[in-house]
Formats: sequence, structure tokens, C-alpha cells
Amino acid sequence: MILFPFTLRSKPRTIGVTMVMDKGLGLNRFQDLLEIAASYIDFIKLGFGTLLLTPEKVVREKLRLCQNHQIHLYPGGTLFEYAYIQNQVEAYFQMLKNLGFAWVEISDGVISLSLSQRKQMIQTARQYELNVITEIGKKNAGSHIHLHTLQNLYVWDRDSGAEYVILEARETGLNIGIYDEKGNIMDPYRKFIQSAELKHLIWEAPLKTQQVELIQLIGQNVNIGNIAPDDILSVEALRLGLRADTLIMGG
Repeated sequence: MILFPFTLRSKPRTIGVTMVMDKGLGLNRFQDLLEIAASYIDFIKLGFGTLLLTPEKVVREKLRLCQNHQIHLYPGGTLFEYAYIQNQVEAYFQMLKNLGFAWVEISDGVISLSLSQRKQMIQTARQYELNVITEIGKKNAGSHIHLHTLQNLYVWDRDSGAEYVILEARETGLNIGIYDEKGNIMDPYRKFIQSAELKHLIWEAPLKTQQVELIQLIGQNVNIGNIAPDDILSVEALRLGLRADTLIMGG
């Protein structure tokens, strides 16, 4: 019950999207999550290779529930990399189509892809009628991408057919991507974030301090990813100025 004028953000959204990490939620908890927070979730990523470890009937039910709530469910990029190493990329794309997925993530956090290979993988996925999210960055600690490389890869992937591009931060958000050892956004990236026009970039931000600063730098329509299921309402409250950290912005 709303006791005063207040406007929630409506779906479907193309900016201000929130991506949640599912590392193995059972159906009951998954349903509970959607019951209370579906309006604030745009993407749910099945973390790393958990898709292959989840019973097919559970996967199909999660897909059905997500479709009912305008949420895009997709497997993490590590599974793509596993398929790539096994020389089974097209078989992987076909498997996703057979299961009912409409989105796939393409990354090279462990493997290495040249620009031409990135483009080929994106376009091959599109041939299987899969929407593509790519990921930029390596998974090893201390891996920080050069701003010029970040911007060029973003443009390259978008021009190659990717709908969104994710910037790697893993589940910890520490000493990787744009974050230092304590999880703070490093100064060169902070200036870049304020000036860049990257409406289809999803910033992985698993920590509250990161979420707050990205919202302060970009605004409530920043794209944020790798959010824990229990933190969805918290993140949406930050976006809307319903927490002390962003109260002045929301007002």
C-alpha cells in the first residue's frame, strides 16, 4: 500500500537493468524471489557452469517463470568457454535453443579470443537466434582493463551484434575490473564512468559501496550486474533514493 505519490520503474527496460546471479537456487526460493522482486530484475545469470548440474525440469521451470515475469534467464560465460575449449560451441548454442533459452553470454575470462573470433562467436550465436551478452575482462585477481581497450571492445562487440556488454568483477568485486583491493572504484575509471556514454554496458557491482557509487556517478538508470538474490530490493531502493546513501538523489 502506497501512502504518498511514488512512481516505480516499469518494465520492459533497456537501460537501468539489474542482473542477478543465481548460483544454484532451488525452485521454491526462486519462486519466492520472483514473487517479491520480479519487477526489479531484468536478467538472471545461472552462474558459471551450474546449468549442466541443474536438473533439466528445474531449468525449464525457471525459464517458464522468468518468461512470465519479463526476465531474461541465461547461463554464465564460463559455460561458453568450456564449450569453446571442447570445440563444441555450435552444439552448445543448439542445446540452449532446445532448452528454450533466448540469451547467451560470450566471454574470454579464462580463454583468449581475438577480435575476429569474438565477432565470429557473436554472429554464430545470432545465427542460432540467440541474443548475445558479451563480457570484457579476465577472471584472475589484479586484472584491470585499460580504458582505451574497454571502450574499443564495447564498440566492437556492439557493432558485431551484442545487445549488452558486461564488465567483469566476479562475485567478490575485489581487485579486478574497475575495482581496487578494497572494492573501491579506482580514480581513472571514476572519471571515465562520468564522461562515457555506454548505455548498453552492465557494470558488475556485487558490493553495496560499488552500487552506491555507480548510481551516484551515472544515475538510477545505470546497468548493474552480479547482484545477490537477497540484495534485489536493496539495490532498487538505492536506485529510487529510498536508502540513506542515495536519499538526496531520490528526493
